Amino acid sequence: MTIDKAERLHEMKHHETVSIMDIQFINMTKKDFLHHQLYPRLNRQQKCFVVTANPEIVMQGRAQRSYKEVLQSADFVTPDGAGILLAAKYLKQPLQERIAGYDLMLDLLNFAHVQGLRCYFLGGKDYINEKMVLEVEKQFPNITIVGHQHGYTDINDPMLIDDMRKAAPDLVFVALGMPRQEQWIAHHIDAFQKGLFIGVGGSFDTFVGEVKRAPQKWINLNLEWLYRIIKQPFRIKRIGKAFEFIFRILLKKS
Repeated sequence: MTIDKAERLHEMKHHETVSIMDIQFINMTKKDFLHHQLYPRLNRQQKCFVVTANPEIVMQGRAQRSYKEVLQSADFVTPDGAGILLAAKYLKQPLQERIAGYDLMLDLLNFAHVQGLRCYFLGGKDYINEKMVLEVEKQFPNITIVGHQHGYTDINDPMLIDDMRKAAPDLVFVALGMPRQEQWIAHHIDAFQKGLFIGVGGSFDTFVGEVKRAPQKWINLNLEWLYRIIKQPFRIKRIGKAFEFIFRILLKKS
């Protein structure tokens, strides 16, 4: 273990968490998480690894030990998904609220705009990545975009990593889907001197309008997953993992 990683592990976990299948989920509101954890780290230029985990991610960690270790190495794991909240409540360790990756991305972009921070966008299809950069430039003109790269290339190319490191981003949004995005962050974060690294899944697609997010009423009712199935039937296999997750939680409690 490098000194840098050891320091990060020493500093992490100093906040209330709820353990679900050996993954420590933060137990705080999104507002508190941003104002008391992420924004101060950005102001101090302190490295940080954020995972936004839904039941599918937890189940992948259960199936793949190395991925589970990646999740456990993160500074923060947020409860992104109704299934996580239901599981915590059933285990009598209720979480305060869902913290979705897309919402975090928007809040971090707003903060970066206000503070004039440097951002890098990694992942997505080539045209989605391009549209993402154009939309960010349009909506958040004070952000300095120091680089971007779509996900259909060699994302582990040493030249790419070196270019990213030299660009010195304050925020790195990684949209490679799970488990690639978390694995990429865990593998490369030590090459950087600073930066908040966060996996955002398909958030680029939503931000540029390629995929429509569920209406707020559906989100408030924790039915965003159902809306996605209706609009994108191919997701039904992924939702199966969520039901398996709940089933295993029930078995554990029985």
